[in-house]
Amino acid sequence: MKIVSYNVNGIRAAVNKGFMNWLQEENPDILCLQEIKAMPEQVNPEAFQALGYFSLINPAEKKGYSGVALFSKQVPDFYSFGINKEVYDTEGRVIRADFGNLTIVCVYVPAGISGEIRQAYKMEFLKDFFHYLHGLKKERPEILLCGDFNISHKEIDLYNPEKYQFASGFLPEERKWLDELLEDGFIDTFREFDHSAEKYTWWSYMASARAKNRGWRLDYHFITEPVKARLKNACILPQVVHSDHCPVVVELDN
Repeated sequence: MKIVSYNVNGIRAAVNKGFMNWLQEENPDILCLQEIKAMPEQVNPEAFQALGYFSLINPAEKKGYSGVALFSKQVPDFYSFGINKEVYDTEGRVIRADFGNLTIVCVYVPAGISGEIRQAYKMEFLKDFFHYLHGLKKERPEILLCGDFNISHKEIDLYNPEKYQFASGFLPEERKWLDELLEDGFIDTFREFDHSAEKYTWWSYMASARAKNRGWRLDYHFITEPVKARLKNACILPQVVHSDHCPVVVELDN
């Protein structure tokens, strides 16, 4: 089972850059997208259906903003949108889908770069999302959590970390949240296979950052301990360029 997570920074823009051709070639079993910036009818679910995918789309109420989607070759046994908190759910940030014993959670964590108000909103979201995951894990022990977390965890996860010690996305309290997620039983799948530096998933459009590989690792697949025995591989696809992010991939035994 191949599961791909990808912040497309606008699904319509990504499609115009050849996204659907790439999807057909990559052919994941499950595709989780963040920041789709589109209403369901603008996502063109018929195009995904033609490739064999069932579509779940959770848009933000605000047009052209945020939103997540999940596409799967198998129809889920159960799915839900949001975490039952209207203050976040109106921004289309979470999808849950169950496939047998495995639960997939796709998340787009808010960014805090626009100022103190949004940074506070981000930290409140992280607190409430942690409680949501902790409760879900009691009900559904086998979880794969993926998405754009808008946090680089360790100094190895971004270029020039000394410069960003007090920047949103690398704040001590944000990094501590990821520490606590791991302490609660989640596993960073990529770091199970690759402990090297300069492995990023997002690059600024400014100053040729991507060409120089001056980026941040913001996108993750986490799994709970009961899923670890099924973990086959995890990798980053920096050569895929429909967005300022790139896809991240995890493979599990069925």
